Amino acid sequence: MNAEHLVDVIRGDNVESEHWGHIAVVNSEGKLLYSKGNPNRVTFARSSMKPLQAIPIVETGAADHYQFNQADLSLACASHNGENQHTDRVKTILSRLGLGTDDLKCGTHPPRWTEAYEALIIAGKEITPEYNNCSGKHSGMLTTAIHMGESLEDYYKTDHPVQKRIMEVISDISETPLNEIEIGIDGCGVPVHGIPLKNLALSFAKMAKPISFPEKRKNAIEQVTAAMMAAPEMVGGTNRFCSDFMRIEDGRMFGKAGAEGVYCIGDLETGLGIAIKIEDGNGRATSPVAVEVLKQLDLLNEKQIKLLHDYHYPKLKNARQEVVGQLSPIFSLKNA
Repeated sequence: MNAEHLVDVIRGDNVESEHWGHIAVVNSEGKLLYSKGNPNRVTFARSSMKPLQAIPIVETGAADHYQFNQADLSLACASHNGENQHTDRVKTILSRLGLGTDDLKCGTHPPRWTEAYEALIIAGKEITPEYNNCSGKHSGMLTTAIHMGESLEDYYKTDHPVQKRIMEVISDISETPLNEIEIGIDGCGVPVHGIPLKNLALSFAKMAKPISFPEKRKNAIEQVTAAMMAAPEMVGGTNRFCSDFMRIEDGRMFGKAGAEGVYCIGDLETGLGIAIKIEDGNGRATSPVAVEVLKQLDLLNEKQIKLLHDYHYPKLKNARQEVVGQLSPIFSLKNA
């Protein structure tokens, strides 16, 4: 099955562009309930996998040993803006480990938050690895490695115990055999995992309702998802859908964006998992699709829909900040 038309990009009175893609809605028992496009499409989850990648920090005892609070654990799941609230916390975590930002192997890029980038330029400071949106995840990986007495210089490599533990978690929670997980390299240098979209949705469903797992894993999952919802500002930051969505959901749902047009949601109340992949990889289409899926599933009340309106129908603005168009979701979910 091919991708299906999900979002129109409207400028003036004309549809200027279209975003096509795939959606899978799965319950915690693994039943595909609704879909669009191809729910079996093998998809690199990219940063949507970060909540699963954070689970070993708790399971190994590293989070307790290094006194991770909820904001620390939430940051381990983040694709953050590089605001002070994020970079200061990264440096605080590393200081507890006796490490510095040079120990992060995520590479560098300018902070996503424009004000943070401008402040660096004005101060004449170097862009260092803590500004990478994945520095929280890498700090968590280093925490696990140092707690387990493992090498630090190669923690990001596929054959390192840190990454092998993560692979086991992903295989278990997504119900995907290890030998069927496609492996690539993510933007920050660590392995990225490709699994069918419906299995990605299942991962979030089972994290939302982790009753099928042994107590140790169940507890770790609950700590990770609770941390994301308690400190959503760590997951993204100012004016980011992940943070604003979880704040509005107020402890019921957790969500995580991934590069190349991926978005995943878990709903604690229903145990549903939702996975979205925009075929052209443009992340601007993920929030309209996510909000529309939740609306069609009756998982949002009228107040929440109103609060999420600017993510549901994002405005197009010109250089004068005048509204010249918008994105509009146009699909209806199919009962599987």
